Amino acid sequence: MPTNEQLSRLLDPATTALLTVECQQGVVGPQSALPELADAARASGALTNVARLVAAAHVGGVQVLHAVAERRPDGRGASHNARLFKAAAKLPVQQLSGTTAVRIAAPIEVAEEDFVVRRLHGLSPIAGTGVDALLRNIGCRTLLVTGVSANVAIPNAVFDAVNLGYTAVVPADAIAGVPADYTSAMVRHTLALVATVTSTEEVLAVWQRPRRLRPAQRLRPV
Repeated sequence: MPTNEQLSRLLDPATTALLTVECQQGVVGPQSALPELADAARASGALTNVARLVAAAHVGGVQVLHAVAERRPDGRGASHNARLFKAAAKLPVQQLSGTTAVRIAAPIEVAEEDFVVRRLHGLSPIAGTGVDALLRNIGCRTLLVTGVSANVAIPNAVFDAVNLGYTAVVPADAIAGVPADYTSAMVRHTLALVATVTSTEEVLAVWQRPRRLRPAQRLRPV
């Protein structure tokens, strides 16, 4: 774990962005296409911690991005080159564009200033999605990665962020995967090698120190 001073430098609101990965109703909500993953995200407290971090980011002036995975009803543009994609296409709940399944799940709130980045293909919330350009345009140097799953999308996001020159920070209690104990193994043996691993409480402690805030932000549904 980094020291408080190190974390404070890394998480400067002026140069930090918070990324939520696939925290959408069709993935982590009550009607999830992946109930085991949804249960893990909720039972572990990861989804609640993502919501707490997003709320603190809104108050503290940290840019928030929500990465959503979806597909067109006709499937055009979707990837078909892995077993995961073929299995997803057969699930009873589909992440179809414009449906409730691709809305951000409670208790996470979306502010007017947030970016919602939607992808139709691939495994990564960053590669080929426009996230990199958005981050560079806002002067981001540190990317805080949260959400699901620790099996696929989270490591993809961390690796892509590092390869693009960002410092990745992962609150270990704000990500989830299946089986539940796989998440801690992924953090310990893989993510800790390339990212700064921390906790929700440590991030909140940094962001909740007094500082000049942005104008009040209005919340809107996504």
